[in-house]
Amino acid sequence: MEGEQRPRLVLATANQGKVVELADLLGERYDVAPRPDGLAETVEDGDTLVENALKKAREVVANTATLALADDTGLFVAALGGAPGVLSARYAGPQASSEDNIAKLLGSLAGSADRSAYFETVLALVSPDGTSVIARGRVDGHIVAEPRGASGFGYDSVFAPSDGDGRTFAEMSSVEKQKISHRSRALRDVKNQVEAKGDSL
Repeated sequence: MEGEQRPRLVLATANQGKVVELADLLGERYDVAPRPDGLAETVEDGDTLVENALKKAREVVANTATLALADDTGLFVAALGGAPGVLSARYAGPQASSEDNIAKLLGSLAGSADRSAYFETVLALVSPDGTSVIARGRVDGHIVAEPRGASGFGYDSVFAPSDGDGRTFAEMSSVEKQKISHRSRALRDVKNQVEAKGDSL
């Protein structure tokens, strides 16, 4: 889109790690803007990733009258019946840090032979006229015994993707992670759907 004015896209996330990833992945197509200062954080009370992503995007659209993109991501662990799932960001409590969540996860898996898990991201792209696109991305892997790596955010230090070489997401560079991550796969889904609509979003 060189030489063309890119449409403005406001991100609904307040997570700086996600902002960086999404801006890197979307920058060629859109003029990406961060979540507006002063906009209250969305209460994520949906039962599914789709409900939460749509709610976040619609709140941004209502406050900015601009195309908005929101994501909701969950880590689903087989041995825990799919937990933490939609509650991943607050697994250890409403104000839990990533370290708190990881500690609870590893404690819950103590002694478990099944460490299989997957990340799923749902992206909701919503326009001011109410048109929306829902996209999904998933990556399978397993939970390692202890945190490894200093990059990434959330559960990245304890998740090793099956498509990788044994390293956790936090041990990969951002470029390496983006090639296989759930978020990048969801973004490819978004782009494919937008292109199929004839760039109407």
